[in-house]
Amino acid sequence: MNFTNVQVVREAHLAIVSVNRPQKLNALDDQTIAELDQAFAALDRDDGVGAVILTGAGEKAFVAGADIGVLQKQGVLDGKENALRGQALTLRIENSRKPVIAAINGFAFGGGLEMALACDLRFASKTAKMGLPEVSLGIIPGYGGTQRLPRLVGTGVALQMILTGDPVTADEALRIGLVNGVAEPADLMKLCKDTAAKIVSRGQQALALAKQAVRRGIHMSMADGLQLEADLFGIASSTAEMKEGMTAFLEKRKASWVRG
Repeated sequence: MNFTNVQVVREAHLAIVSVNRPQKLNALDDQTIAELDQAFAALDRDDGVGAVILTGAGEKAFVAGADIGVLQKQGVLDGKENALRGQALTLRIENSRKPVIAAINGFAFGGGLEMALACDLRFASKTAKMGLPEVSLGIIPGYGGTQRLPRLVGTGVALQMILTGDPVTADEALRIGLVNGVAEPADLMKLCKDTAAKIVSRGQQALALAKQAVRRGIHMSMADGLQLEADLFGIASSTAEMKEGMTAFLEKRKASWVRG
């Protein structure tokens, strides 16, 4: 995959997607959003990919937000269209069959944090800062931040971040449950790769079904969520992957998964 603003690197069954606009602090514009959408769509179809890490190029920013020069010119209709484009990207990431890990290596503001919120796991550099500063610009989060952040950290904490626009440090993000872990800058990618390697060592179909159970179930009642879980458990029980996993366990050996 050849893009202008996005870089995709493969390492065995792991794909690393980097927003590659360090001179702009990896800010999102229409082209970058389109390239990210294409990259995640292609990786989701690729059976050889077991997990994806999303990060930003350079040492300063994961994604510092949207391009303010573009946002300043928008009106009602193009503002809504911009939000829908960003939401489509975050939904693409969230609904990917592959587990997606955000390696937050620097500033993650606005649309950048909203992309990270759409990932399954988030790990941050100790120097990273995260926030949704949109109200300080006279707008609101538009790429899913008002919906995903409360579901992740609770309504009160989310409203404090959204209504003040104040950023949080990596340590504070860990305390409130916004990130899963914090590492020194030099160790961040190793932490993400080690986590991805452990995930990739599990059953690929089981991972996709487990992710689907959580992602869909969180929007359901408990009764409907449990029914969904039972349905997906039944599907998992019909796979060759289940047979191999359980046979390997009984034979006290490592499972040999079939991958693309």
